[in-house]
Amino acid sequence: MFGGQKSKLHNLGSAGQSVWLDSISREMLQSGDLQRYVEAGIRGLTSNPTIFAKAMRAGDSYDAQIRELADRSADVDEIYAAVVTRDIQQACDVMEPVYTGSGGTDGFVSVEVSPELAHEADGTLAEARDWVKRVNRPNLLIKIPATREGIGAIGSAIAEGISVNVTLIFSLERYMAVMDAYLDGLERYQQAGGNPSGVNSVASFFVSRFDTEVDARLSRVGTSAAAALAGRAAVANARVAYLRFLQTFSSDRWARLRRQGANLQKPLWASTSTKNPAYSDTLYIDTLVAPETVNTLPESAIQAYQEQGRSRPEMMGINQMVDGVIVLENLASVGIEYDDVAALLEKKGVDSFAASFREMISDIEQKRAAIMPGPS
Repeated sequence: MFGGQKSKLHNLGSAGQSVWLDSISREMLQSGDLQRYVEAGIRGLTSNPTIFAKAMRAGDSYDAQIRELADRSADVDEIYAAVVTRDIQQACDVMEPVYTGSGGTDGFVSVEVSPELAHEADGTLAEARDWVKRVNRPNLLIKIPATREGIGAIGSAIAEGISVNVTLIFSLERYMAVMDAYLDGLERYQQAGGNPSGVNSVASFFVSRFDTEVDARLSRVGTSAAAALAGRAAVANARVAYLRFLQTFSSDRWARLRRQGANLQKPLWASTSTKNPAYSDTLYIDTLVAPETVNTLPESAIQAYQEQGRSRPEMMGINQMVDGVIVLENLASVGIEYDDVAALLEKKGVDSFAASFREMISDIEQKRAAIMPGPS
């Protein structure tokens, strides 16, 4: 997997950053590849409809289970739930030693509620409860998007003791709302007699997509001042998010919860594979190393980091965070509308995940139809 070389992922771990694999497939689980990734320094795993859709199209590893379920006249929704549940349960079991060894603060596996519920708080919460019962593993995180409606579902899920991976965060304003929902949920859970030490959360801040959108707008501006900001927006946004994290989790409000055993809601850098070939393949890894963070990497980014990443990661410090603030101010000065960028990216993200979800359901329906006997 690493050509006999020592994995550089351990260096990130030594810097206080957990690296999670942004991929899952039945083949990965059956071949032992996930276990080998854990040995190389992977500390968790995330999934989403796009990842599952890709996995189900990449071979026949799911066909036997789909055939078995189809023979029992299971409908498409039942097949989907059963297929995903098996993969998530097996991944949780592989990650269980990491979870136990970390004292229950790492080693998580994420499964996403249907993105078609992104704007339905009640439906999202109901499906989150279903996934918790279905998977029945302590190191499960339920992915809920940080839409306006999702914020309410996040707080309610935490208040019920459900651990959450908040996904599709693009703006600093929305990130502040996410952290507030987490703290509010913990306070409600504690007031109801729950033990906050058993609840975990990460806040997934999407990175590379921000550069993709902002760079296109900078190009249209066409000035030298705009050109000088190309490729800097995403890192700046994430660095300022980390500053907001430090501020929120050094507050008196957090200190009261921490004394009761509450866990940090760690910032998670998502969408960290480089989209622009002009930029370094490890741009969104090298620049965002900080304690109490998570970076989720697809297999291609892990390989790139192994080949090109720094042997000694450079830690993010206050100077980098302040530089992030300045970059965002400079973007505004050349006419980039931050809130508009974030709103557009959130819509595109929800739409993209919903499309992948529908593709996956369609693939299952086609496989089921091919297996089920037709009318005589």
